[in-house]
Order: sequence, then structure tokens, then C-alpha cells
Amino acid sequence: MRRWELSSIALVVALGAPLAICAQTLTHEGRRWTAVFNGRERAPAGSRLQVAAPGAVTLKGGATDEVQYTLRVTVEARNEAEARRLIEGIAVRPEWQGNSMMLTVLRRENAFSSSFSVRAPSLLREAVVATASGPVFVGGIDGSLTVDSAAGAITADHIRGHCRLVTGGGAISVGQVDGSLQCATGGGPITVKRVRGTAVLETAGGDIVTDEAGGPIRATTAGGSVRITSADSSVSASTGGGLIWVGRATGIVTARNVAGPVQVGAAAGVHCESGTGGIRVSNVSGSLLVSTAMGNIIASLMGGKLADSSLSTGDGDITVLIPSNVGVTIRAENDMSDTIRRIISDFPGIPIRMYGTQVVAEGPVNGGGPILRISGTGGTIFIRRQQ
Repeated sequence: MRRWELSSIALVVALGAPLAICAQTLTHEGRRWTAVFNGRERAPAGSRLQVAAPGAVTLKGGATDEVQYTLRVTVEARNEAEARRLIEGIAVRPEWQGNSMMLTVLRRENAFSSSFSVRAPSLLREAVVATASGPVFVGGIDGSLTVDSAAGAITADHIRGHCRLVTGGGAISVGQVDGSLQCATGGGPITVKRVRGTAVLETAGGDIVTDEAGGPIRATTAGGSVRITSADSSVSASTGGGLIWVGRATGIVTARNVAGPVQVGAAAGVHCESGTGGIRVSNVSGSLLVSTAMGNIIASLMGGKLADSSLSTGDGDITVLIPSNVGVTIRAENDMSDTIRRIISDFPGIPIRMYGTQVVAEGPVNGGGPILRISGTGGTIFIRRQQ
């Protein structure tokens, strides 16, 4: 992650002609004095826009056919003369580099806060925003977007290209991204409404919520829940503690939960591991590799490319629901059992036997098929006919 020296902060706008920026107004409320710098410039389609600022940044594409920007700088002073001396130490120097224009804010060591607001055409080839602190909002970019913040929340919406959002700490909120998406925060929640491409979402602590993913999605949090409503590809979810919930996935769902439950509404396969927490998976058409050290397992199968599967719990019940159009071969074992009724089956074709403290059931269901291994300890295994 980049770090910006606040004694020389660059405000960069890659556009077409030199900009003249000057202080337009100076107002105050008590000891807080605010200077406002305004500017505007024509911007050709496909321009590259870069913004680097010490504070909050707002960038709105599609709002105008030219670039309009406002820099607000606030200092604390006892009177107007002192405020002007402090603000005079803040200089804005425009520079050209090829077809890019750099606006560099220079200052002395005096403290100030700032916000930078930019209105630009939506037809940008690329937009890059960097800030030392403060919230960032970017919306309406036809090209790619990169936001790098040392600390602060990030909000992005209506981005048509690749989107990369990184903050040292703060929430990340995404509306719609048509390309791929990468989000990383040192601490805070991540929420995504819609991403069409691949999504990689990472937080050191906080919930991750995604409504719709058009490509593969990987969501990782050190502590918090992961909720993915719909994914038109594979899902990989991991948390140190909290609920993992996937409503629907057309690909395989891979979930790892150190301490918490896992629920999958529908998937082409589920590979799931939980330290302590129940697991519930429904409408699974592919392989099931599910295990938990402590907790109940409920699995509902459906027709499709069913493959060899296994369900295992160290302490809890296991319930398998099998519809009439799904054929499997059951191999079930329940250790430390006190009665043969530690395995209960709705299918009379599966013989159940007891060997010491172990109950075993093996046999075909609906004509047989891929092997379904079921392993429990102490609880009860239910092999049910799905109505």
C-alpha cells in the first residue's frame, strides 16, 4: 500500500490543458478557517484520471462533459491574519507530464484537513485514487478503477472495468462492477451488490456480504460472517468465526469455518470443513466432502453429476435426505454407540448391524450409484427418504 508524504501531496488529473487554480473564498466558523480552490478543464474521451490527496476524495464520472473540481482546505487559527499565513503555506502547482497534468499541493508543517471533489466525464480509460486518510467515493467510470487508501472507508459504484479497492482500515462498499473486483481492508466489513467478473474479497475482521457474483468468488475474513446470495460460478469462503451462508452457486462451494456454522442452499458440489459448528447443505448435485469436529450435519441430495461423497462429524447427528431419482450406495459407520438405533434408515434394503460399540449400515439406495460414506461418533445417523 502506498504512503504519501503530506508535505508534498500530488493532486493529479490526466487531461488536456494547464489548469489555473486559486483560492476563491475564505470563510470561518470559530477557529476553523476554510479556503476553497476551484478549477475546470475540457477532457477528451478515454482520458486517464489520477487523484492523490491527503484527505477525503469524491470522484463522480458522467456528471459533466468537462472536469470540474473543488479543493477545500481547513486550518485552525485565532484570526484571519493567522489563517491566511497558514493557507499561504499551501501552494497548488500544475505540471504537465505527457498528456497528464499534475496538480501538486505543497505545504509547510502546519496541520490542515482537506477534501477533494471531482466531477468528470464517464468515458475514462482509467481512474486512480490515492489518499492518506479519509473516505473515498467513486462512481460512474467506464474504464478501470484503482483506489489505495492508507485509512478510511471506500465506496465504488457503476464501474465498467476492473476494480481494485485497498484500504489500511475501513469499510468497503461496492454497488455494481462489470469487470473483476478485488477488495482488501485491514479491518472493516465488505459489501458488494453486483460483480460480473471474478471477485476476491479479504478483510482482517468484519462481515462480507455479496448479493450477486457472475464469476468465481473468494471471500476471506479473520472473524465475521460470509453471506453470498447468488454466484454463477464457484465459491470459496473462509472465516475464523461466524456464519458462512451461500444461497446458490452453479459451481463448487468450498468453505472453511474455524468456529461457526455453514449453510448452502444449492450448489454443484460442496467441500466444507468446520471446527465447531453445524453444517446444512441442500440441493447438491455434485460431490459432498463435509466434516465438522463438533456439530450436526444435514445434507439434501439432488440429481445431476453426483459423485463419491463423505459426511463426518466428531460429535453430533447426521441426516441425509435422498430423493427417489437419486441412486447412491450407503456406507455408514457410527462409533461409540449404545444401541443399534444409532443408525435409522427409511430404506429397508440397507441392512444395519452392530459390532460391539459400532453400528454399520451398507447397501444400495434407489438402485445404487456413487458411494456415500457417513461417519459419526456418539450421535445418530438418519438416512431419510426425501418427500
